[in-house]
Amino acid sequence: MTLSLSGCGEEQTGAAEVKWDRDVCERCQMMLSDRDFSAQVRMFPEGKRSRVYKFDDLGCAVLWLASKEFKNDPKTQIWVNDYKTKTWIDAKSAWYVKDLTSPMNYGLGAQTEKVDGALNYEQAVIHINEVEEKFNIHGGNLDH
Repeated sequence: MTLSLSGCGEEQTGAAEVKWDRDVCERCQMMLSDRDFSAQVRMFPEGKRSRVYKFDDLGCAVLWLASKEFKNDPKTQIWVNDYKTKTWIDAKSAWYVKDLTSPMNYGLGAQTEKVDGALNYEQAVIHINEVEEKFNIHGGNLDH
C-alpha cells in the first residue's frame, strides 16, 4: 500500500494563492488588494514544509527579509506580481520600472522584460533601502 501526501496543503514551490482583500502584509499589516505590486517570500525550514509570507509591496518584502536568518538561503524564493500582466514572476530575475504608485510608495513595478532605465533585483533592493531611509515610510517600528 502506498501512502500519498500530494494534495495536502499548498505547493512546495512557487507563488501561493492570495486571498485578495483578506490576506494581510506580513510587515505592515495592510490588506493585500493591489494585484500589480504584491510580493511573496517562500522559505524552506529544514525538514518541514515550506512557509509563505505575503506582502502588499516589494518594499515590505525586501525590508522584512533583510532581518531574517534565511535571507541568503539559496532555496528562499521571492515572487512579485508583474504589474502589467498581474502574473507571479521570480523577483530575482524580474526588471523593475521606477516612479510608479505602489501601495507603500516604494514605486517599483516588476516585469519580465528589460527596458531602458529598469533596475535589476539588486538595484531594486538598493532603491527600496534608499526610499525607506529618506522617507522613513514605516516609522522604524515594523521590524518583526
